[in-house]
Amino acid sequence: MINCTINNTSQEGIVLFQFIIYLPTVSLGIPLTMTAFWIFCCKLKIWTETRVYMINLMVADSFLLFALPFVIYFTKCNYPSDKLCAVIENIYFINRPMSILIITLIAIDRYIAIKFPLKAKMLRSPLKSASTCVFLWITLIIYVNLRQRFYPKDTYNTTDKKKICFQKESTEPNYSLLFSIIFGYFIPLVIVIFCSVQVITYLKKKMATSPYETKLMRKAIHIISVNLCVFIVCFSPFYITLLLRFAVDFVKDFSLLWKVRTSIQICACLADSNCCLDAFCYYFAAKECQEFPSVFPTCISTRFKTNQSQESQPPTDQVMI
Repeated sequence: MINCTINNTSQEGIVLFQFIIYLPTVSLGIPLTMTAFWIFCCKLKIWTETRVYMINLMVADSFLLFALPFVIYFTKCNYPSDKLCAVIENIYFINRPMSILIITLIAIDRYIAIKFPLKAKMLRSPLKSASTCVFLWITLIIYVNLRQRFYPKDTYNTTDKKKICFQKESTEPNYSLLFSIIFGYFIPLVIVIFCSVQVITYLKKKMATSPYETKLMRKAIHIISVNLCVFIVCFSPFYITLLLRFAVDFVKDFSLLWKVRTSIQICACLADSNCCLDAFCYYFAAKECQEFPSVFPTCISTRFKTNQSQESQPPTDQVMI
């Protein structure tokens, strides 16, 4: 029988905060993501690189939406670590890195398509995008299933205390965690910012064309800017607090450790809400696609018109990003 009584006031506050954030996230995320699946899989006819990435992003968000109710229950009940906990943890922890990496791939794909239009046809294809996503899924599934083996054992824990689900009990520094923070977020963050800024700068220079194309580019700039802001706002607090946790494990300050652990749980709620924001992005992107056939979700369609020679740049080469 699981004891669902929690005496700690802070823990009760965290559970309440999770419920406040996760309830609308799940309630809105499920129908919006299902609608997006239907639109992207059934309504859209042309397979593009971004369509492949978007569908994989929806799959990752679906995993998270499935796991969130369990997260609330496990946190509230101090659920012990067992086989069910291990399955839910793996489903939960695969979403965030997969979402970040797919968003990074979309940014790189967009950058290549608009900055190197001639090479893009050779470097980009839906099949290559699908193969990349399959590789990421396999790699992350292996990593998530093996991550417990890299957790250091807590040399300060002299009691035979049962491990609690979704809690890092050890106070020893976890270098695999540091590796995942740097390569799983901060390097992708630099890539996303660089690619987004480069594309926005390029589009602003190309806005002095026809009114129709100017309108499309403004919408594209708006979509890219919003996606970049959502990416930074949702994920940065969580990974910064994870870095603080890594540093606090060296200090062994247990009062500070509890505060950092509480901050991580709060920031995780903010990061998890990104799946609901993704669903809104799917909806508005699909609406844009219906209004303007040349605009694809989080993509831009633009014509390159120049007086240069055909070898340097085709006069009417349409690039889908």
